[in-house]
Amino acid sequence: MRILAVKFIILSLCLALGGCSSSPPKNIDNICSIFRENDDWYDDAVDTYEKWGMPVHVQMAIIHQESKFRAEAKPERTKILWVIPWSRPSTAYGYAQVLDETWNWYKDKTGNSWADRNEFDDAVDFIGWYGNITHKKLGISKWDAEKQYLAYHEGHGGYKRRTYRKKPWLEKVAAKVGRRASKYRAQYAKCKHNLDSGWSLWPF
Repeated sequence: MRILAVKFIILSLCLALGGCSSSPPKNIDNICSIFRENDDWYDDAVDTYEKWGMPVHVQMAIIHQESKFRAEAKPERTKILWVIPWSRPSTAYGYAQVLDETWNWYKDKTGNSWADRNEFDDAVDFIGWYGNITHKKLGISKWDAEKQYLAYHEGHGGYKRRTYRKKPWLEKVAAKVGRRASKYRAQYAKCKHNLDSGWSLWPF
């Protein structure tokens, strides 16, 4: 109830002020800079790690790939005759680019009925929840960003059927997510102490 009350107050303030900014961080290639600019995001990511066991750097690498930290990200519209904007290829939306059906599944299973895909805390909680299921169903380590991303993109059934083997481009993207996670992990190791101690303005 307390979380809902806080969200309601924030929403009310946003409406009163004409909307809240959801601009992505200035330097999305450095996890320390991201958390320095958005210290509440760090609390959300740590909460997710403690709740679901999905490492902070893996959560952030997935969001980097999916939305580049844009709160209201959507797939680009398809085009007719290469010019006329048409429909979007899917219902993916928000930080974690979650489909409508998958998001409803998450809300139903977790009881987080007020969750929004354009809220960072809800997005990382979803990633942690989904990654936990991936680990239980497929045996993929929560620390293995590359394989976690393949299951995230293809779904658990698709991963079991190895549908990604027919998508060389996707395997390359997953490898990039793995590299990003490794980079974030190294950066995070250097600023974790300061973040934990509340020194979010420390010049990382």
